[in-house]
Amino acid sequence: MENFVVSARKYRPGTFDSVIGQEHITHTLKNAIKNNHLAHAFLFCGPRGVGKTTCARILAKTINCTNIGDDMEACNTCDSCKSFNQHASFNIYELDAASNNSVDDIRGLVEQVRYAPQGAKYKIYIIDEVHMLSAAAFNAFLKTLEEPPSYAKFILATTERHKILPTILSRCQVFDFHRISIENAVKQLHAICKNEGIEAEEEALHVIAQKADGAMRDALSIFDRIVSFSGKHITYKDVIMNLNILDYDYYFKAVDFMLSEDLPGLLLLFDEIITNGFDPQHFLSGLNEHFRNLMMCRHQSTHKLLEVASSVAQKFMTQSAASHPAILLNALNLVNKCELEYKSSKNPRLHVELLLMKLCHIKSLLDATALKKKS
Repeated sequence: MENFVVSARKYRPGTFDSVIGQEHITHTLKNAIKNNHLAHAFLFCGPRGVGKTTCARILAKTINCTNIGDDMEACNTCDSCKSFNQHASFNIYELDAASNNSVDDIRGLVEQVRYAPQGAKYKIYIIDEVHMLSAAAFNAFLKTLEEPPSYAKFILATTERHKILPTILSRCQVFDFHRISIENAVKQLHAICKNEGIEAEEEALHVIAQKADGAMRDALSIFDRIVSFSGKHITYKDVIMNLNILDYDYYFKAVDFMLSEDLPGLLLLFDEIITNGFDPQHFLSGLNEHFRNLMMCRHQSTHKLLEVASSVAQKFMTQSAASHPAILLNALNLVNKCELEYKSSKNPRLHVELLLMKLCHIKSLLDATALKKKS
């Protein structure tokens, strides 16, 4: 039986051009290599799963490549590239600062820096989760980071830039990584599906990308989980069932009940949601997002802020066109206020039901307010 390799490892980028959503960084690094303007220390900052360590490894491999292409990518055929790909390079060191954060660990690293690289141009040190180093370890690292030998390069990566000492920051060239957009994540998931012979609905991949919250690694982990559940055909229903997500249709129905002032229908819909095992706060959060999306549909220029599949976006536009902006804005305000006060409520269900009653009578409330102003 063949060993399974998770998608996050199997499809880990090996070149600058295959890195997703970080073009501002990969382009800068390629230009620095091309113009021989490489700094001696880099600090890669950003949320988890966006490609910091991956870019550090690609940079390390590329600058030690003896046959760099015109596109500033590593050749993958020279001895240096081969040893790196086989995890056997003597000139590229990776240190996990989360588990090696003491002064002795850094002193050991500083001691290694004294020795020149073997059969390569640079000796490269990648320090992951660098914010986990103790203050004493940071201080022991300062002098080496400021004046390293010409052959030494340091690539530091962190998810928490604010925990890095200013004296370290000032000695590094800092790169800020962006969260992966839903569009880019869906594009990558499509490519993987094509490569693996998997059929997937557009809406299903959008939900996976949204759930990952900007981290491509999380999106691939969720994707693997869904494939284990669904096999070679991924549907929207399978995804929302497996991830315990409320279907979009519930929110569209809720707003339709609100606009038609059908309070019994809305209360029964909420009861169905509770009966299906969903937390009322989960419903509130989704309803908040739904009203926000309806407001985004009010103007052509903000349509791009809808991070949903095209078929769902069309539903939002239809419902938004049937709603008055004042009603949507006031509904969004009521739902947001209800969500903020939810945790302090002694009867959470009644708290949400009171909100639904207000939403169903929102037209009357707005009309009464307008009459008061006229009088």
